[in-house]
Amino acid sequence: MPNLSVSIERFPINGTFTIARGSKTKAVVVVARLDAGRASGRGECVPYARYGETVKGVAAALMALAPEVAAGLDRAGLQARLPAGAARNALDCAFWDLEAKLSGIPAAVAAGAAPLRVLETAFTLSLDTPLAMAEAARRANRPLLKLKLGAPGDPERLAAIRAAAPGARLIVDANEGWDATALPGLLAACAGVGVELVEQPLPASADAALAHIPHGVPICADESVHDRAGLAALRGRYDAVNIKLDKTGGLTEALALAQEAERLGFTLMVGCMLASSLAMAPALLVAQRAQVVDLDGPLLLARDRTPSLRYEGAKVYPPPPELWG
Repeated sequence: MPNLSVSIERFPINGTFTIARGSKTKAVVVVARLDAGRASGRGECVPYARYGETVKGVAAALMALAPEVAAGLDRAGLQARLPAGAARNALDCAFWDLEAKLSGIPAAVAAGAAPLRVLETAFTLSLDTPLAMAEAARRANRPLLKLKLGAPGDPERLAAIRAAAPGARLIVDANEGWDATALPGLLAACAGVGVELVEQPLPASADAALAHIPHGVPICADESVHDRAGLAALRGRYDAVNIKLDKTGGLTEALALAQEAERLGFTLMVGCMLASSLAMAPALLVAQRAQVVDLDGPLLLARDRTPSLRYEGAKVYPPPPELWG
């Protein structure tokens, strides 16, 4: 049986990353490692305060499972042992990685996602002044930009960014920063500059209003969707769902959520928290079936781990087995 160890790692961000809820200068991640003889598997997660998680709490929850893992707790048993969230994600992905190393069967094959394709990822622009975001869009020179909004002056930001990047595709993430009264006007501003998707415009606790607000731009659930349990309630409110492994509690549930979301008619987006290539690698398996991919976390860091994913411009390549899977 494998031995479980847990570590906390920090990666500096290239500058400051700001969304409607605040700013950060480093990504703090928790890594679960399973050692079984000559083989080992790893998984990385990002505890998120928005969901009541802390780095110390997630690390402690994982370490508490070490005796159970040593006694035979496996990936299937883990699904009932921990709730959806960051802790389960790290251990679930470590199990997937270890299974691949022990069996010689790549995780993508075991998940039914092979062969993995090179994908185009969005590139995120941190919330800032219209002028600063326009300049960031110009410097980025990417085909797909994700704009962090959710503060006064968003229509001006949209206009400035579109002028600076006339050929780029745009998606918007308000991070629950808008309200129902202002939403029609903000959606009209989005439509006016050709935004293709708007993530989580209203707080998750207030998103029932979306069922009564006409919108010409598709709306995607992020904070409002974690796993399959709450998916059906989102019909009529959202057109798409953003699947993040830190919300679903790992690759196992993320794959199941993607299948159920497709069955219910949702468009799929696969996103990430600010983290290293180790966190992005398993998400690439789910992203193979997504219409929108936002796995740019490592591109926003001052340094990534080694080995890492290969990024070339907007392209992200399948993970090397030395990294994960």
